[in-house]
Amino acid sequence: MSDQQSVRQPGPAAAPPVANSRERRTVPGPASEDTRLAVEIRELVAHGDMDDARDRFAGLVAAHQRRASRIAYQYLRDAAEADEAVQDAFVKAFGHIASYREAWPFEVWFTRILINGCLDRRKARARRDRWFAPADDTPHDETRVPFGGVAELDPEAQLLARERRARLSAAIDRLDGRQRTVFMLCHYGDCMPREVSAMTGLNESTVRVHLFRAARKLRALLGAKS
Repeated sequence: MSDQQSVRQPGPAAAPPVANSRERRTVPGPASEDTRLAVEIRELVAHGDMDDARDRFAGLVAAHQRRASRIAYQYLRDAAEADEAVQDAFVKAFGHIASYREAWPFEVWFTRILINGCLDRRKARARRDRWFAPADDTPHDETRVPFGGVAELDPEAQLLARERRARLSAAIDRLDGRQRTVFMLCHYGDCMPREVSAMTGLNESTVRVHLFRAARKLRALLGAKS
């Protein structure tokens, strides 16, 4: 099953899709601070207080931008395009805040919007690639440290780091759709299995199984190339 089938929702505030009724899950527990803030923003928008709503929403952007950037980069593998996807997701989230319902944590709701946007970009890129061949075989973004990064490494260390990232990216791309989605949300999105369950509509135990199988397959793929 593809990533598109695993995550796509009919609308930004809709409940996540499920394979069957036994996998349907709600999100228990008290509302987070971000969720309460999103509800306040929704009420401000409803009353026409757009300036205050934008000011409050800036706090959500600051809180979630770094994590969103990691997720988008893993889907798109291009720093500039990932940054555009993140900004588009925040714009869409604010534009649809009136439809937000606190039954789903803001982080879950926003992440679904972000992933769907990344999947749309991947589909558009695939269509473009059918018509245009790249100028060379080396992605330009692989030489950059995305989103601020760390201190500059020496040339040999940079080469080794690029090779490790390329091998890991190639291995992740060989996972099936749901395994890939679960792995990226857990390891690059800092999501707990319960949160991934809410985002994908999968039973939490199913999420854990996909995560275990993804890690096992990645170890086999990377070990085979060592």
